[in-house]
Amino acid sequence: MNPSSTPQSQQVKAVLVTGAAKRLGREIALQFARQGWDVAVHYGRSAQEASKTVEEIRGLGVQAEAFQADLADEAATQDLFKAVSNAFPNLSCLVNSASIFEYDRANSNSPLSGKGLQAHMQVNLAAPILLAQLMFEYQKSKSNKSDVVPVVIQLLDQKLINLNPDYLSYTLSKAALLSSVELLAMDFAPHLRVVGLAPGISLPSGNQTNEGFTKAHQMTPLGKSSTPADIAKAAVFLAESNAITGTTLYVDGGQHLLPSTRDVMFKTN
Repeated sequence: MNPSSTPQSQQVKAVLVTGAAKRLGREIALQFARQGWDVAVHYGRSAQEASKTVEEIRGLGVQAEAFQADLADEAATQDLFKAVSNAFPNLSCLVNSASIFEYDRANSNSPLSGKGLQAHMQVNLAAPILLAQLMFEYQKSKSNKSDVVPVVIQLLDQKLINLNPDYLSYTLSKAALLSSVELLAMDFAPHLRVVGLAPGISLPSGNQTNEGFTKAHQMTPLGKSSTPADIAKAAVFLAESNAITGTTLYVDGGQHLLPSTRDVMFKTN
């Protein structure tokens, strides 16, 4: 059968994962590939890692291509979506995984600065919303005959309902992105769903030691927080769940249920 005559519901779906060259974004991209999705791998500066991720995805029998873009640049962000949607016309899911995570705290030796706050807001908030808008316009322009409603998945953080003053700029940017999930879900229906996915501590961050990460990872009601595989599987679940929109799924072993005055990585030194 000619692929162009295949009903869209039977065609392979495609996903764009930002920050997919390494860490959590890479695991998400690979999990989508394992489930038969074609994958657009976005990266900023990690070209070598992106190439390895693409090679591994192709080894799973689906299509993959790497796309470079600086998400701090609005024009580059727009060009990214245009290039991806041209290469993958069956784009059905956008996972905004890329983010800046740099330490600041108002009452510390590393206080918030306007420049640092703006950098976090541009990459962690503006870029995901710009990409979501482009995804909406793209889906609205199509005659969606698929049995799956397209979706934007915004990667958030369990600390948004377990606040502490560490990583202030990062927290503010993710808190605003959390608010946007409900607002955009209302605005983009019925063409596009918008959901949040909030991991717990899943990988070592910053200068955290492996020993410190292991201790921090166990500080949950279940005795363990989320693994990259947990988050990746949840992302695919959300992508394929038509009735879920305008809400956030916390995948963290219950970490958000234990209030803390410091970020968990500072409790393990």
